[in-house]
Amino acid sequence: MPFSRILGQDEAIRTLVRALESGRVHHAYRFEGPDGVGKEMAAFALAQALVCTGGDKLGCGRCDACQRAVTLGADRPEVPKHPDVILVERGLYPPATLGKSSEEVQGISVEQVRRIVLPHASYPPHEGRARIFIIRRAEEITVQAANALLKTLEEPRQGTHFVLLTSRPDRMLDTIRSRTLKIRFGPLSDAVLHKILEAGGMPAGQQDLAIELAAGSAAAALDLADAERTAARDEFVTSMLSAVAAPDLGPAVALAEALDTKDKERLRDDLRALGAALARSARGRAASDPRASVIDARRYEFVLRTIGYLERNASPNLSIIQLVSELRDAMP
Repeated sequence: MPFSRILGQDEAIRTLVRALESGRVHHAYRFEGPDGVGKEMAAFALAQALVCTGGDKLGCGRCDACQRAVTLGADRPEVPKHPDVILVERGLYPPATLGKSSEEVQGISVEQVRRIVLPHASYPPHEGRARIFIIRRAEEITVQAANALLKTLEEPRQGTHFVLLTSRPDRMLDTIRSRTLKIRFGPLSDAVLHKILEAGGMPAGQQDLAIELAAGSAAAALDLADAERTAARDEFVTSMLSAVAAPDLGPAVALAEALDTKDKERLRDDLRALGAALARSARGRAASDPRASVIDARRYEFVLRTIGYLERNASPNLSIIQLVSELRDAMP
């Protein structure tokens, strides 16, 4: 996972490379940015550089330590094989490991900090000169877990480093944010996404739509290459537009009842596809039918607003019914 493989994040990578080359790697970073833009790749590249035994300040990528730093075990918990590269994430470790009777569902628990982080952070690295903790979705750290982590996060042992990954820094506790150094990872450009999609084998004719829906995320763009998922998303868009054109809200209610309410991320992706379809329609009809174009533009705004509601934990079923009602009532 060399830094050279991380595309479109030049400033972030320059910051990390300078720190490694100067020997002044910060003890706690906060990698902020959308999902799927290279934050975790950069964290693992940093981990390789810190544990590398091949003599390369940036990580040789070839030595046994570098290989184990980025190789996850096949069994749960799926964590790096190198003992000095430690993953933290809600639900990553089985309840028995954390001394719990049930899975973590509310966030990264205090038990995970006490049983996974603090015991490792209290001692020198097992093998080399450094140890690194990579915390996925760090905004999910609970208040109790944060309180248990604060002192270690602020003043870790020499050679101990933390990288907190987050796409929602606004949801992070102030006490955690204030003790970490921010490195910003922005949405990827269309040119970078085209390059990634070409490497992933997506036909050129499908790339523009995938990029339009991906909002700068390589992970989302690659997911859009999945034929089965694409067909399901297209079916959702067709069903929504049919519900809007129906004489009553019956089809909207039926569509809402059929939703998988546990998979809100999938629903948000489907709504983004609906928004993209409305945006394309608005642009295409701007000259020939300005009134219809304005209606499509307003409908696009309603879709974006609904996505925002879902991100604030609104009911998926009620949100869809309300959205269809708004789309039906849209006027220039």
